[in-house]
Amino acid sequence: MSMKIKNTFLFTLLLLSGFAFAQDDSQIEVNSTPLVTDRPDATEASSTVGQGVLQIETGGLYESFEDNSITSEAYTYNTTLIRYGILDNIELRLGWDFVEGVTKVNGNKLDNVTSGLSPLLLGVKLDIAEEKNGMPEIALIGHVFPVFSASQDYRPETTGVDFRFSLSHTLNERSSIGYNIGGQWGSDSSEAAAIYTVAYGYSFTDKFGVYAELYGDLPEDSSANHYWDAGFTYLVSNDLQLDTYFGTSITKGQDLLIGLGASFRMFAK
Repeated sequence: MSMKIKNTFLFTLLLLSGFAFAQDDSQIEVNSTPLVTDRPDATEASSTVGQGVLQIETGGLYESFEDNSITSEAYTYNTTLIRYGILDNIELRLGWDFVEGVTKVNGNKLDNVTSGLSPLLLGVKLDIAEEKNGMPEIALIGHVFPVFSASQDYRPETTGVDFRFSLSHTLNERSSIGYNIGGQWGSDSSEAAAIYTVAYGYSFTDKFGVYAELYGDLPEDSSANHYWDAGFTYLVSNDLQLDTYFGTSITKGQDLLIGLGASFRMFAK
């Protein structure tokens, strides 16, 4: 991990956190409910941010996998997702990651380090139904990942597309369950794959919460991939949340996943 990238990542987090604290009190009073984020888990929230709301969710993560004495490591910096509500039930979504990949053989680092931007995420989320009479809250999310937006080291052969239905149930005043189901094409693989996530969240206090999650994908002609992760969230204020998480794969493919991040909300209206 280069010192320049480390410093850039830390500066970004400090800048975003400071900007969130600097918001005018009248903006914070616009919405007295805590922000709902699409991170740190793989399960997307079943609600939009609301009209005139700008929400920025960012962080970094580390992944590793060893197979036959060959270790692959990936550092993903500045995993920023920007969400903006154009209506009360529709939000626009923009995301971009910077990734650095390292390969080691018997613990020795090779010279073929890869680095660059992953494909740009362009998307929309639409509220479909509110939670009512035992029925879940439901949203529909769609993304496209243009080939031209990625750096050479991470440029896929085809443009990627995904969609998912996001659903959630409130179990009681402290806990809830959310789940996603959908599909994806292109980007990492030319074959279509079904995707799923299931996450359980529990709030110990009004500020401190935990979650545990299962997620994965089922490609048309390849073996299924299944993962789990768990993490913690801390609500600094209604408009600023910090998080950290860890996980691994159930099937072959990932030995370790760790990450941290921050999310904050601003009001444009």
